[in-house]
Amino acid sequence: MSILGWIFFGLITGFIASRIVNRQGEGCFLNIALGLVGAVVGGALFSALGQPVFWQFSLGSMLVAIIGAIVVLFLYHALTGRRTLR
Repeated sequence: MSILGWIFFGLITGFIASRIVNRQGEGCFLNIALGLVGAVVGGALFSALGQPVFWQFSLGSMLVAIIGAIVVLFLYHALTGRRTLR
């Protein structure tokens, strides 16, 4: 996937995860970063659980990235003191 593809992927997954966690977006750049970091965290979590990790753009890889981004968002909100699930 090209760099623009990864940015677009991060934007979509970060936005979906932020809407799930606190019902509002985190902002364009933070959503992109959240989606990309979430993809790495989700890949590590699924790999540790023995599940296959997807490295191409698919619904499976998007689901893994969203789950990872949700984990990252909960940690981010716990460290910054922001409330989740408003």
